Amino acid sequence: MKILVTGFDPFGGEAVNPAFEAVKLLPDEIAGAEIIKLEIPTVFSKSGPAVEAGINEHHPDVVINVGQAGGRSCVTIEKVGINLAEARIPDNAGEQPCGEPLQSDGEPAYYATIPVNAIVKNVREHGIPCHVSYTAGTYVCNCVMYNVLHMAATKYPNIRAGFIHVPFAAEQVVEKPNGTPFMSLEMIADSLKYAIEATVNNTEDIKSISGETH
Repeated sequence: MKILVTGFDPFGGEAVNPAFEAVKLLPDEIAGAEIIKLEIPTVFSKSGPAVEAGINEHHPDVVINVGQAGGRSCVTIEKVGINLAEARIPDNAGEQPCGEPLQSDGEPAYYATIPVNAIVKNVREHGIPCHVSYTAGTYVCNCVMYNVLHMAATKYPNIRAGFIHVPFAAEQVVEKPNGTPFMSLEMIADSLKYAIEATVNNTEDIKSISGETH
């Protein structure tokens, strides 16, 4: 099995993006799966094509996109991507769409096809906080999640795909207000490792309510 894991470059004035920094810390093999790491641009029009180029080059079985959600206290696994681009700030190329569909012929939303609940359960069982998220926002993170799921639904039916949001890394909050949530890069990377492990071991998701598995 091959798993393509992507992380964004820094954006919004940050010197680093913990998404790709954590992805770089992942081993090259997890639970028997080959891990392919790819940095993608924080740009609405370029993020999806960058992932598709990686798909065409490596032919993965699973695509997991990773992005920063500053303000969240732990890694969160996204359940759904929506067909909407609405940017609070310009992206790294100055693009700032407002209320535009990501795909004119796409579904209103696509659900992640990685095992979201099983991932949360596995990360928690390793002593790391993790939650299901039901909103990936309307910025480039949601853009790439939706577009990759759209690709999987229309062009690459054998690919499972999903999105994981990570919090600020510790070094990012040194000059931020007291109380700003963060995790260490090592813990973020461990969360991603356990997420991938659960993805390899669960082709079908487990049942849960609001992220509480049972």
